[in-house]
Amino acid sequence: MELLFAVLGGLIVGAVAHVVVPWRSSRGSLLGPAVGGIVAAVLWEALTWIGWQYDATWIWVVTLVGAGVVALVAEWVLGKRRTAADTAYYERVKAQGA
Repeated sequence: MELLFAVLGGLIVGAVAHVVVPWRSSRGSLLGPAVGGIVAAVLWEALTWIGWQYDATWIWVVTLVGAGVVALVAEWVLGKRRTAADTAYYERVKAQGA
């Protein structure tokens, strides 16, 4: 049951990352929540496999902060790459005279 709550927390943190990072129009709206949920699930399982208890505070902190950081980085990197690719494409088309 705790895994469900951890993934839900990762989804929420990823959704917040989508709203906070610029370039919202150049990314999919589900990128942040998907990355946050997946990272939260993987972190939660990894931490429980190494022996962290479900009711401990640090497992929640590491899982949710880790999911948030990875979602923020993914949103930031993909937003910048998409903007740069769009600009390069525009310049290439403009140079060809289209």
